[in-house]
Amino acid sequence: MYNPLLDTFLTVIDCKSFTKAAEKLFITPTAVMKQMNTFENQINIKLIERTPTGVSLTPAGEIIYRDAKFIMDYSEKSIASAKAASLKHNTTFCVGTSMLNPAKPFMDLWYKLNQYFPDYKLHLVPFEDNHEGILSEIKSLGEKFDFLIGVCDSKAWLSLCNFLPLGRYKKMIAISPEHRLATKKIVEISDLYGETLMMVKKGDSGINDLMRNDLKMNHPQIAIENTPHFYDMSVFNRCAETGNVLLTIECWQDVHPGLVSIPVNWDYSIPYGLLYSFNASKDVFKLVEKAKISTSFSKETAVRKE
Repeated sequence: MYNPLLDTFLTVIDCKSFTKAAEKLFITPTAVMKQMNTFENQINIKLIERTPTGVSLTPAGEIIYRDAKFIMDYSEKSIASAKAASLKHNTTFCVGTSMLNPAKPFMDLWYKLNQYFPDYKLHLVPFEDNHEGILSEIKSLGEKFDFLIGVCDSKAWLSLCNFLPLGRYKKMIAISPEHRLATKKIVEISDLYGETLMMVKKGDSGINDLMRNDLKMNHPQIAIENTPHFYDMSVFNRCAETGNVLLTIECWQDVHPGLVSIPVNWDYSIPYGLLYSFNASKDVFKLVEKAKISTSFSKETAVRKE
């Protein structure tokens, strides 16, 4: 930050005397002179003229004097802002949220766990769903976000972060309201014969690759169109524009106003859960551990009820 010898320089000029400056700084006149000599030597600029009647500024000194108070004030504000940011970081969980990866499931989890974090608050950080940029958002875990929550069966995503499954979403289809299947409450796989099904291209998702192999082997009457590995709004727009069928999930039913989502009579689903950094803070790992316990308890309770 700013050089603390600026304080001595400003005091000397304001007092127009080494002796008076020494009284104000609670040091000896000799110490004041030594500090001024050190300051001038450090920056290799002569700042003041010493005369029997006091001190005066050189042309270079006038420039330093003019800017010094601004530098000091700016530095003090910078330090204060940094301290505030540090405090906020230490008592806030930042949660990423987007249209396809909304923070609501995290909020539901937080209401169960916030008793263990009485000093913490949540800060939602919006980000864009962009199939070309989503990996950079995942890399931001631990910096831009503490957590993301979303669907994850991606090899690329899992190579960049930890993942705690919290549940599963059923695979559905999205179609235009004018589509011949739009009035059905549930679709059979055979209803999709003759249609073009849009789904992520092969190689990144084990579940989607399994579905693709099943459809190609057992239902060749369904054509498959590749989409990028990661959906964004352009994929939903293409579905609406072409009249094709889009493979989607139950939590995305209201993503696009020009599409309706319908369940399919199959057993395919995909996990969703917490994504967090490999190098997360202790409190992030603590929350994850509490979430594991809460999730296990919920599953045990559900089994008992069944």
